[in-house]
Amino acid sequence: MLRRACLIAALIGALPACAPPPPVPAATSPAPADFPESRYRQAEAQGRKVLRVDPALSLVVIEVRRAGVLAGLGHDHVVASHDVRGYVDPEEGRSDLYVPLRRLVVDEPGLRAEAKLDTQPSPDAIEGTRRNMLEKTLDAERFPFALIRASRGNADLSALSVTITLHGATRTFEIPVQTETLPGGIAVSGRMTFNQTDFGIIPYSVLGGALQVQDRLDLRFRILVTSGWGNEPN
Repeated sequence: MLRRACLIAALIGALPACAPPPPVPAATSPAPADFPESRYRQAEAQGRKVLRVDPALSLVVIEVRRAGVLAGLGHDHVVASHDVRGYVDPEEGRSDLYVPLRRLVVDEPGLRAEAKLDTQPSPDAIEGTRRNMLEKTLDAERFPFALIRASRGNADLSALSVTITLHGATRTFEIPVQTETLPGGIAVSGRMTFNQTDFGIIPYSVLGGALQVQDRLDLRFRILVTSGWGNEPN
């Protein structure tokens, strides 16, 4: 009975504990080769104020929901990045950021509680979910970063025009945002929804789609930017 349960679980992805967990990602991630950091250093050299993202105080959260006739055998998930990096040129009204995909974290208890998910997958199940996400869905070996370029969507800064490059595809969205001036910098927060298929990603599924991940994803973010280059992220 136990062997049979493990086999069924492996097929539907409900108990990835039947497979060994992936290695822990490296603590640091180099910037993408084409990331325009030099643009911002040049802007600062010309006397313009340049802000940098504080990864320790910034957060991106994506809620991933299950679907299919066997959805009750799976879990909804919360995927987060605590490693958003990049720069803002306020005078030009432009920012460039990147997210190392291999630094994504899956199903932190606090974030699951915020999403009102009343279950907590086992550590092995979480590692299995993360492995499937990176290897089978995002193909992070070929596409290791999400790149984000944002510019002012309107004069009062209540919206940003955001261009996202993910999985080799680029899409642009108009996103309402809230901006908050803090003693240590500026915080920008907002929410958006998008489909995985917008970026050529096939939502993960097994058993002919009887258990699958919904195409739609819900994303929220809070990005804190500060002045200067002194606090280089590790």
